[in-house]
Amino acid sequence: MTHPAFEAQLDAYLDGELAAPDRAELEQHLRACPACSRLERRRRALSVALREQLVRFPAPQTLRARVRAGARAEADWTALRRVPYWKALAVAASLVMVAFGSWRLALRGAAGEAITNQVLASHVRSLMPGHLTDVLSSDQHTVKPWFNGKLDFSPPVYDFAGGGFPLVGGRLEYVDGRAVAALAYSRRQHVINVFLWPAEQGRTQGPRAATRQGYHLLHWVTPAYTYWVASDLGLAELRDFVTLLQRGDSAAAATFR
Repeated sequence: MTHPAFEAQLDAYLDGELAAPDRAELEQHLRACPACSRLERRRRALSVALREQLVRFPAPQTLRARVRAGARAEADWTALRRVPYWKALAVAASLVMVAFGSWRLALRGAAGEAITNQVLASHVRSLMPGHLTDVLSSDQHTVKPWFNGKLDFSPPVYDFAGGGFPLVGGRLEYVDGRAVAALAYSRRQHVINVFLWPAEQGRTQGPRAATRQGYHLLHWVTPAYTYWVASDLGLAELRDFVTLLQRGDSAAAATFR
């Protein structure tokens, strides 16, 4: 178990913002505490992965087309001046709304791509020796309580050994600027990572899939949680696993109604 007092200083330490006496004290603690040292290595690896793997996103073609349309409208401004004043204002307002909507769509797409890359980086990093779990157990009643006090939510934990997807354990990860739960499952020699955190209120969407560097990523949102699943398991079997996970959520929701 990590020590919250030292864990709270890790970000400032990794950014070089910790005062010299505090830095010396933290470094001494890291040498003596395997749990905090392991957390420090994960955060440092995450920082490196983000710097190396985040990509720049070109403006979508729809945005380019609308900007060109706006430029043509500007070129026709002389003709527009002959239009009555209130009509000119209406046209200008419409152009502003179109540009603003395109900008928001571009930002949303870039943010989604960034989260996809973070999830992929976390999955690949977990495959390194000693990085898959912080709590190693196939017992959901051991893994779920381990997250108490480490997250601001209590993640649902299921064991699907009867369906051929046994629980391996859990760990903490950092995605989209927040601490999230990561649950590890296995299927023969394949590792399946489930990342989840509370969903934004009112947002739900069905599963969508992406394949990056030979890994499949499935993403969906429920009224309670945002889910990402990553694995090199075949997509058909991975969808079977997702079905089990969603049934588990449905059964749990029905229990508490």
